[in-house]
Amino acid sequence: MSHLTDGVASDPADGTARAHPPLIRSFHGETLVDPYAWLRADNWREVMRDPAVLAPDIRAWLEAENAAAEAWLAPHAELRRELVREMRARIKEDDSSVPATDGPFAYFTRFREGGQHPLICRRPAGAIAGETVLLDGDALAAGKAYFQFGDARQSPDHALFAWTADEAGSEYYTLRVRDIAAGTDLPDVIAETTGDVLWSADGTYLFYVRRDPEHRPSFVYRHRLGTAPSSDELVYEEPDKGFFVSLGRTQSGRFGLVSCGDHDTSEVWLIDLEAPLAPFVRVEPREPGLRYGVEHHPALDGVDSLVIETNADGAEDFKIVTAPLAAPGRANWRDLVAHRPGRLILSHSAFRDHLVRLEREDGLPRIVVREIAGGAEHAIAFAEEAYSLGFDPGYGFDKTEIRFTYSSMTTPAEVWDYDMASRARELRKRQEVPSGHEPGNYVTRRLMAPSGDGELIPVSLLFAKDTPLDGTAPCLLYGYGAYGISIPAGFSTSRLSLVDRGFVYAIAHIRGGTEKGWRWYREGKLAKKTNSFKDFIAVAEHLAGERVAAPDRIVAHGGSAGGMLMGAVANMRPDLFAGIVAEVPFVDVLNTMLDDTLPLTPPEWPEWGNPILDPEAFATIRAYSPYDNVAAKDYPAIFALAGLTDPRVTYWEPAKWVAKLRATKTDPHPLILRTNMDAGHGGASGRFDRLDETAMAYAFALAIARVTGTM
Repeated sequence: MSHLTDGVASDPADGTARAHPPLIRSFHGETLVDPYAWLRADNWREVMRDPAVLAPDIRAWLEAENAAAEAWLAPHAELRRELVREMRARIKEDDSSVPATDGPFAYFTRFREGGQHPLICRRPAGAIAGETVLLDGDALAAGKAYFQFGDARQSPDHALFAWTADEAGSEYYTLRVRDIAAGTDLPDVIAETTGDVLWSADGTYLFYVRRDPEHRPSFVYRHRLGTAPSSDELVYEEPDKGFFVSLGRTQSGRFGLVSCGDHDTSEVWLIDLEAPLAPFVRVEPREPGLRYGVEHHPALDGVDSLVIETNADGAEDFKIVTAPLAAPGRANWRDLVAHRPGRLILSHSAFRDHLVRLEREDGLPRIVVREIAGGAEHAIAFAEEAYSLGFDPGYGFDKTEIRFTYSSMTTPAEVWDYDMASRARELRKRQEVPSGHEPGNYVTRRLMAPSGDGELIPVSLLFAKDTPLDGTAPCLLYGYGAYGISIPAGFSTSRLSLVDRGFVYAIAHIRGGTEKGWRWYREGKLAKKTNSFKDFIAVAEHLAGERVAAPDRIVAHGGSAGGMLMGAVANMRPDLFAGIVAEVPFVDVLNTMLDDTLPLTPPEWPEWGNPILDPEAFATIRAYSPYDNVAAKDYPAIFALAGLTDPRVTYWEPAKWVAKLRATKTDPHPLILRTNMDAGHGGASGRFDRLDETAMAYAFALAIARVTGTM
């Protein structure tokens, strides 16, 4: 039995835990014994809607853990307050986004001084006055424990504004329609949507998505304004429990997109927004392993065409093809931008005279602009060793301007407007840091760390220029490594609170992401998932070996699927890390993948494997699943964070993991679980409330790395 430090009891709810027998099941001739299965609420679907219905014994256990967490953090209360003050002082409180012009209006968001939530606004295009506040997030959130905007879309005539909001953190969004002139919402109120919303061209209809009983986005509905939501028509139902559904729109504005897919396969249906009652048109039937995304160009080489990014025909890192709108199937796809291994095409947009794509090669992103007439291309790229680049097509098709956002780990975010024809760029905004930020005081570097099989793992570093790299510096090492998601080397004001105290902040771009192309993702999933864990361990060893970080002062950090990474490396190399911060960690992998009633389980099988049907997948997952591999040995200090209404990583995963660790591990190091009882996967919804959670994690890291808290 392990113990928290500072006099906190070894098990905050030990008596409650002992009252429940273990769950015993058999799969493929193997027996699973789960001593903490009781922490999974049988009524979890209802808890997502109303946290108050959580079973009292489970609530008592979580609240006891929260009390224990606060007791451990109590001696660091002043440090937490100082961290929040620092991080808040770096935020421009009355900040606003660069307006995006759509016809007669420019739409933007802004925050008021002291406000937690955004105001969604507009003003006449080209004007600097005449603001209309469409939605006041602070007012709408008043009195609510949680509030988060989802989608927000103006009607084509700009008279109405469709908006969605989640008031529990469970990703159930209520859809409303605001009459802009009146400043009030119409009677059309639609509960429990996914947050996506799409207007028909005449502004008469709205399309939206609802979830099935297992919380999976599966149904597309069409709503006619002014009618009762109970009469809305179901226009698409996803037959595969492993596929999720979302809505989008082509840049041309002509078509809505019903995108269906899992992590390996996709299928797209077109909604003719000019004929919203017409049947949807499928671009290409789903085929296992085939992925594609769709744009539209009404006059490509004189033909009404689709422009499609796809991995068809072995194009692992994707290519771009065209197809006639009248016959969009794969048989008619013709290469426009050929596949080049190692150059991963991430997204694309089609304009009247240009095609724009965002791609990544050698771990760095760039924007490539291609002329529709003639095919000449040019790239927008940057010289820093590591940086983040985002692309925003904005509104409109008949234009030459696009917008991009650039930052690096030392350079605050810059928003640029770029003219694709003249190649002129205009700086529209540079992120302000009110308390001051001098990029020259910091260093960003890119290292390559060798993994055990010879692969070189990119590592992005940020540290103060006066931090000695002599083997004494504490280090926070962040990793994710799943779903093909790459972690950008962008700017963060919060992490400066660690760096200014002498930390090296490092991002390990491990396999499972796509930093080095689609192969990089493929080599970190399914039977090869352990490559992600080994890569992260190799990066930590490299940082210590190269004297970038002190060997006994490395704190690992990851969340969600990156939380699985945290649990796995804690089991594999607990000696390598002084501490681990695991946010909403996906640590009960085997039990979750064996439960096909949970929201994400069927869609996740292509990522991890299906242990219900496949004995090899069962054995593979069982061998690394963090919860199943907790053992009687010394572990580093661990700080786990969870959200009660989280539909992605359910609260009981970190709760069970911590309970098992507490009962099994042999060391005296801190083991802390803090569950946000009013939030889900993203944590607290207010921008300042989120700082409190970050400060808790950073205070833990500072304490574990033996760094004097105050500056």
